[in-house]
This record gives sequence, C-alpha cells and structure tokens, in this order.
Amino acid sequence: MPAELKYWFPAKRYGWGWGFPLRWQGWLVMIAFVALLAAGVGFFPPATKPGAYFLFVIILITILTGICWLTGEPPRWRWGDKDRA
Repeated sequence: MPAELKYWFPAKRYGWGWGFPLRWQGWLVMIAFVALLAAGVGFFPPATKPGAYFLFVIILITILTGICWLTGEPPRWRWGDKDRA
C-alpha cells in the first residue's frame, strides 16, 4: 500500500494545513468534532457563558489539530501544482 494512503488527513493543495479526511477514521474524528461542538452549545450556552464556550471550542480545536498532526500528511506551505513537479 502506498504511504500516502495511510494518512487520515491529506495536506491541502494550497496553503498550510489539512483537507477533508481520506479514511473512515478521519471522518469519525470530524463527526465527533462537530457533534462535540453542537453539544457544547447545550453545556456552555454562548449567550450566558461565552467565556466557557470559547475555552471549550479552543480545547476542541487543539485536540483536532493534534490528531491531524499525528495522523495526517506532514504540514508545510504548498503552492498547488507547483509543489507536485
């Protein structure tokens, strides 16, 4: 199996970071992330507890970034087709 297919998250074609998941594990992570964001609105209503909700979102984003870093292609700045040559 080619090494690039083992990544859960591919590198973006332009810019820095990762794109949509390639494998079911990545999709599961994304679904869990969105579900936790939605659940956070119930636990920390932004209208009454904006600071707690903001902290909750920052923690979720940090965890998602860590998972992408560990299971995705190595991040670096990419220029689209210019990088592929």
